[in-house]
Amino acid sequence: MTEQEKRQHRCCFAGHRPEAIPLSETAARDWLRVQIQAAIASGFTTFITGMGMGMDIWAAQEVLRLRSTNPALHLIAIEPYPGFAAKWAEGWLDAYQDVLQNADLVKQLSTHYSPETSEARGKWLVDHSARLIAIYNGMDGYTGSLVRYAKEKHLQIELYPFPKITRTEARP
Repeated sequence: MTEQEKRQHRCCFAGHRPEAIPLSETAARDWLRVQIQAAIASGFTTFITGMGMGMDIWAAQEVLRLRSTNPALHLIAIEPYPGFAAKWAEGWLDAYQDVLQNADLVKQLSTHYSPETSEARGKWLVDHSARLIAIYNGMDGYTGSLVRYAKEKHLQIELYPFPKITRTEARP
């Protein structure tokens, strides 16, 4: 099977850290569960996580849970560089290590941190996928640039439906 053919069965994830979204962990996990199951129903069998805190870890945990009853599912974990999660709180670090240990494939992008590592991670996710599932609040930053890149590359994109916020100027 060619890389292009494999890509048609791959789905990646993106999202802000938990503190950057007005959404509870339960609501985020529930939405992810629905989106991952919909992707599976559409023929996606390989899921790629960028291993970021929050959305990426929660999505990976859901794929691993589903894989326990569906061995056709696969998880690829993209580790940006060794020690990426070294400064995380213990609970998050444990979850990170568990995902790495249980992923079907761990791909390390670099041997060390550099400012370009995040961009390289986002591009790798998109360049190897046909669908993106994202919890994106519309703000600039890593998740925003990844969503824009996914649009440029014509991925199917499933975004959490945050309500549209309109700004009104204060009147004197």
